[in-house]
Amino acid sequence: MAKHGKKYLEAKTKVDQEALLSPKEALQLVKDTAYTKFDSTVEVHLRTGLDPRQADQQIRSTVVLPNGLGKTVRVLVFAQGEAANAAREAGADVVADDDEWIKKIQDGYTDFDVAIATPETMGMAGKLGRVLGPRGLMPNPKAGTVVKGEDLPQAISEAKAGRVEFRLDKTANIHVPLGKVSFDIDKLTDNMAALMSAIKKAKPSAAKGSFIRKITVTSTMGPGVKVDVNRALSMEREE
Repeated sequence: MAKHGKKYLEAKTKVDQEALLSPKEALQLVKDTAYTKFDSTVEVHLRTGLDPRQADQQIRSTVVLPNGLGKTVRVLVFAQGEAANAAREAGADVVADDDEWIKKIQDGYTDFDVAIATPETMGMAGKLGRVLGPRGLMPNPKAGTVVKGEDLPQAISEAKAGRVEFRLDKTANIHVPLGKVSFDIDKLTDNMAALMSAIKKAKPSAAKGSFIRKITVTSTMGPGVKVDVNRALSMEREE
């Protein structure tokens, strides 16, 4: 077991390990127990009842967090011709439209947070699987990152606004960032409501038994706070 520092242990004393809190109460406690000098990321961790070995029990989707993630998102777009021009006009930080860029990325350039591709350039992106795959940067239609040229402006603006991808991992868990500790509590709650709505929509039809078994919210390096699953699944966004 990893040894935790004094600040972590101090923060943990404020968290009742048995209590199941409402999403808003849990997020407030995460804010109250964050102790890093930098602006920590707030994360939600969901334990599902899915079997990740079954192809019909996978989850991979996206959600646009209404209040963003609190960070500048750098977007790289694989596009050529008119689509490349459209990507530049839409505010893409990098437009990879030739072999020079392919080589640069193969050599380790990953100074971007999201990669988007048009269907015509998936061959280019496909050559970069070893670099992009392990970092979760490979464009994928299910993640909304493979789009037609005319849809690039919307995809770019959504990525910059706070669209995040969520997927089931090999241990049947889903991990998603929600924003920053400095966010107003209502903004964090609103982001979580949007996420829970998207999770419910993404539920595989083959799911058996309880879909979401456990929900924990935490900050970077902070203690986990348990959330009442039923209250989380019934969250509504406040308009």
